[in-house]
Amino acid sequence: MVRSLLIRGMLVGIIAGLLTFAFLKIFGEPPVDQAIAFESQMVEAQTQADTATLKQEPEPELVSRSVQAGIGLFTGVVVYSAAFGGLFALAFAGLHGRIGTFSPRATSALLAAAGFIALYLVPFIKYPANPPAVGEAETIQIRTALHFLMIAISLAAMIGSAMLRNRLVARHGAWNASLIAGAAYLVVIIVACLGLPGVNEIPEQFPAIVLWQFRVASIGAQLVMWATLGLAFGALTERAARGSGQMRFVGS
Repeated sequence: MVRSLLIRGMLVGIIAGLLTFAFLKIFGEPPVDQAIAFESQMVEAQTQADTATLKQEPEPELVSRSVQAGIGLFTGVVVYSAAFGGLFALAFAGLHGRIGTFSPRATSALLAAAGFIALYLVPFIKYPANPPAVGEAETIQIRTALHFLMIAISLAAMIGSAMLRNRLVARHGAWNASLIAGAAYLVVIIVACLGLPGVNEIPEQFPAIVLWQFRVASIGAQLVMWATLGLAFGALTERAARGSGQMRFVGS
């Protein structure tokens, strides 16, 4: 059963990747092109101001922009989404039947919502995505480490809050237990956001509208992927369960 769920999750992940790729091509690539143009202008201005730099030959472009925005983006997004689809299916297999008497469709939707919040939205609030030309090369390691640390804290807090809810359901009821667990998650996230250092390396001259469009597109792309995983995987799994006469499997 887990094998079929894993295959289904990866297939749904591929579909999510195709939809996400289409979204990024329409909404994500324009602000990236504008950010690259801004970066080129800044480099050109610095080169003209530095006579020593004028004597240096420009570095060759390893991968063309057309390849990055085409096959490179397509491959990266589809592989990324397929991998997340497989992980999503494994998480579903372990959780279904253990977080309440939810149907496969409801479990899948809840899992997708929790994944989007814990793995992307909350870390994004603390360390939002930045387009090219934003960020110093010398700080990329510390920025990456802080971002993954925030993801780990958010994920651990989400798992802990889910466990807390399960313990409180019998005493306080499902609704009150969910509110208490949600409040506990928020407390942990607020403490983490206040405790971790902030990172702000956006150049003063960088267009605010480009930054805004890039970040909205980043959120939208993740939302498309997680929504597709939650809705499509749940619908297919529930249909397969009905066809086999089994509405509960792993964890039941």
